[in-house]
This record gives sequence, C-alpha cells and structure tokens, in this order.
Amino acid sequence: MHVNANTSIAFPTRGLKLFAPARTIEFVTESEKLRELPSVHELLERLAEQLHQFPRTLLLVEARRALDEARAEILSGRNDGASLEARVRDALAGLERTALRRVINATGVVLHTNLGRAPLPRLDSPRGYSNLEYDLPRGRRGKRDTHTAVLIERLAGAPGIAVNNNAAAVFLALHELAAGGEVVVSRGELIEIGDGFRIPDIMSRSGAAVREVGTTNRTRIEDYRDAINERTRLLFRVHPSNFRITGFTARPELRELAALGRERGLPVYEDLGSGCVVDLSPFGIDEPLVSDSLKAGIDLVSFSGDKLLGGPQAGILAGKPEIVARLRRNPLFRALRLDKMIYQALETTLRHLLMERWDEVPALAMIRQPANEIRARAEALLAELPGLRARIVEGSSVIGGGATPEQAIPTWLIAIDCSGVVACERKLRQSDPPVIARIEDGKLMIDLRTVFREEETELVAALRAL
Repeated sequence: MHVNANTSIAFPTRGLKLFAPARTIEFVTESEKLRELPSVHELLERLAEQLHQFPRTLLLVEARRALDEARAEILSGRNDGASLEARVRDALAGLERTALRRVINATGVVLHTNLGRAPLPRLDSPRGYSNLEYDLPRGRRGKRDTHTAVLIERLAGAPGIAVNNNAAAVFLALHELAAGGEVVVSRGELIEIGDGFRIPDIMSRSGAAVREVGTTNRTRIEDYRDAINERTRLLFRVHPSNFRITGFTARPELRELAALGRERGLPVYEDLGSGCVVDLSPFGIDEPLVSDSLKAGIDLVSFSGDKLLGGPQAGILAGKPEIVARLRRNPLFRALRLDKMIYQALETTLRHLLMERWDEVPALAMIRQPANEIRARAEALLAELPGLRARIVEGSSVIGGGATPEQAIPTWLIAIDCSGVVACERKLRQSDPPVIARIEDGKLMIDLRTVFREEETELVAALRAL
C-alpha cells in the first residue's frame, strides 16, 4: 500500500501499551537508581572496618552525607563514579588529616602572605599550664603583656603593647585617641593595604572622622596646620610600605609633623606597617626603623609582628608612656589581646632581635643570605638530580607580605624545563610536603633563598618525582 506523506492513518489503541515520553523513561531510570541506594544501616555494615577506628556518631553523619550527595547527583544527572564506601572513607581521612600543613616555600618570596608571612623561629612551647597572667615573684594575678613589654621597650626605645594584628593596632589607636573627633591625614596616605583593609574604612569604624589634606602626590606641613580646628584630635601619618609614588612628590619630615603636634597640643601617630627594627640597608632593603620615628618625636607608632620583625601575626604599639597607658586601659585592648602561644612566639622573636641573633630569625636570615651562597646550594642540589632538565640562572627574590615594594634581592634560580610547566607546578604542590614554586618565562623556578637547608632532601625527592 502506498501512503502519502500527508495521509493520516488511525490505529486502534485498545489493548495496546503505549510508550511513555522520553522524560518519563528518564524519571523511571532515576527512580530505580534512587531505590538502589542502600539504607544508612546497610552502608554502615559495609564500613565495618571503620567502626573500630572512628566514633559511630561521626560515621553516621558521614554516611548520611554521602547518601545525600549521591541522591543529589542522581537527580541532577551527574555521577562522579565514586562508591559510597569510598566517599565515606575519603571524608573521614580528610577530617583526620591536619589542614594546616608545613609547606616548602621555593618561590623566593620571603614574607609570603599565602604561606603565613614570616616563618617562625624555633619555639620551645611550654606544655600544660604557664604563668600567662600570674606574677610568680609576688604570687598574685599578673598581666599577660608583661612577657613582651620589656623587650619591646628595649628594641623600640619606648614602652609598648601588642594586639592580634596591625589592623587591630590602628583601630585601637584611632578609637582611643580620636573617637568623636577628626584625624588629619594626607590624601596620598589613604591607602588599601590588602584584602579590603582600607585606612579610611578603619578610621570611620573607630569613630573618628577623616580630614584629608594635600593631594595624592604632594602634602605640605602648611596643609596639616590649616586643617587643624577645635575638633582635631590626632595627626596621622601612614608609611606607604606596600606601594610607592614616584616623581613630583613631597610630604613633611617627621620632625616637622612632630613639632606641629607639640605646638598645637595634639598627639602624632605613625603607622609603619612593616615593623623594621633592624637596619637592612646593607642588604638592599630601604625601610624606616621604628626607633628612628620615635627619636624624631612621633608620639606613637604601630607595626606588624609578622613582616620585617620576623615573628608571629601581631600588631605592636609603642610610644609615649602616657599614651600607651591609655591604650592599655581601653576596653578594646582586652578584645584584641594575644593568645599565650602568640606571646611565646613574639617573646622568642623579640629576644633574638635584642640579642642580635639574626640567624635565629628565619626571615632575617633569608634576607641576609648572600646570592653566591644560594648559587652554591643550587649547584649542590642539581648535582643530586642528573636527569633533571634544569640550569642555574640569575634572578631576584622579593620581601613580599605588603612590604618594601619595588625592592628586590639578587639571587640565583633553578630554572626547570618541563614539557607541561603547569602540570609540573601542580605535581610539586601535591607532593608531601607540598612544594610551592613559581612559573616564570615558561620555566618552573626554584629559589633556595626561602628553602630551609633541612628541607633540601625533601625538595630533591619532590623534584626527582618530576
């Protein structure tokens, strides 16, 4: 029979089973997959081995989580192929594994913000209890900041206290000295330091009003003088530690600003940021010293503990005794105070600096390491890797951590030629311990300046695996 394309033919449907639309077929398939999932009890029976290693409550939580993930994947039409048992085992292994891990920093960035900034010196942390807030000679309650107060005063030349970071130090200083009034600051110093931390924002949150003076590139002492009024509480100076403005620039000398503060009866506060207490100019690092600012007549300075100081995350405030006493009485000081472990790390770092044991402060030891010494280390390391396609080239290390911008330290790099440089970088990062390198000019670069000597054996093993 010939059937025209336009011809309509009716078929009897009685007794025939019609096919469902395609979507219904998918729904049935999804339903079957969902029905195939085991119950929580059945999944736990499959994980009998883990029952002896982990708390049952934790196993129940992870089993339910794995089943929920599997259901969501079925309904969305995707499946990563992992069995339920494998999902639970992986989750338990991840919970048991330490998240904060030691890594080998082979980038040449000394204060690497993503890697914890300044590497800490060796610590002998007291186990159990400690005299954190106990005055042992007098046998009564003491103050926790006494553990670092003497060391800060000896290093800075003025009394000091510490809080949990430099942003907190700035906030505390502004809140105590200028809340409800105005702070005069150069327009060129209203900077953003990092991760959204902006000086104008922290000033407004402290309760102080910003009074901008000058221009982005030039501010004169007369600009500060003209801005002072009955609401002025503080003259504020910010050291541009993480940027540089060059060319047609000017700003008052510290002594000029300090003299104006004395003339008008106003405190002068400088945020130094990097916290350099050791002269690093012989090593090509041009940063102002904390002691120099105080000698110039500045009433209060603040700086970081984990930058050029070489210690743990902290914010240090040092200056005139009466001002430091006011900061210590402020209720926010308690909210921003340091933990006992940070105090111990800070005390250790400050003591090394005071005793001029520079090599005991890893960040300073790295900065001070001569380039020819790094080259010798690189040659010795490559001698252990005869099959590695690599050569030694001149390069630069940087301080990093929002300090000393545009200032580099000469070094020698191991330039590795990889067929897939991104894959090689990833493989190093996934080694144990992870090795963090940098990619430059299509090569994988290793800078031994930031690699501890005791880590070289592990680094060789990771490079050999490439």
